Amino acid sequence: MTEKGITIVGLKKRYGSGDTAVDALKNVEMHVAPGEVVGLIGPSGSGKSTLLKCLGAVIEPTAGQMMLGDDLIYDNGWRVKDLRALRRDRIGFVFQAPYLIPFLDVTDNVALLPMLAGKPNAEARKQARELFKALDIEHRARAMPSQLSGGEQQRVAIARGLVNRPPVILADEPTAPLDSERALAVIRILNEMAQKFATAIIVVTHDEKIIPTFKRIYHIRDGVTYEEKGEGRSFE
Repeated sequence: MTEKGITIVGLKKRYGSGDTAVDALKNVEMHVAPGEVVGLIGPSGSGKSTLLKCLGAVIEPTAGQMMLGDDLIYDNGWRVKDLRALRRDRIGFVFQAPYLIPFLDVTDNVALLPMLAGKPNAEARKQARELFKALDIEHRARAMPSQLSGGEQQRVAIARGLVNRPPVILADEPTAPLDSERALAVIRILNEMAQKFATAIIVVTHDEKIIPTFKRIYHIRDGVTYEEKGEGRSFE
């Protein structure tokens, strides 16, 4: 377990105990390298949400190991003292809805996270502007969320997920509300950002429009993961 990115070995999650115990995750094995975007798909109740919460350090697994970069963060128990700092500094989140703060402009929405991590205001804003340039929304830096299109809002959400340069981004149905053109644009951006910042990105999706773009896909069913090679089609 020395590769960068995120590595998961034998991850399990049990809810309850005794006769009422439910094994939501039975055996999860995954590795996502820096610069790689992989899909995670499975039917409702398969364990996707539980897995995402474990990966995001929102809930504690029952057993197994999770490695983030060179650091063992979970080994049959958390090996990190400050989980809030772990989530803030080392794991980026992109959700189905952008969840932008409506009374803050685009720059403040993105700069807020690094400022909460202790970065000076000017430095946080500079990081935000650099991402806006990479995401081709520099001209919207002073706009309010209500003035943005759905695709622009999702780009801002991606910038927020990337702003602290986390080694891992967890994207939960990021293209669900978008049409085909905008959905493929979001996946193209995630791939470009993964390469640019050496970020490992896991995309949970049911969206058949984007599934063919993944080079690797993890299926989860009844709490067990299975890997397969994807089609890796271009985004056109």
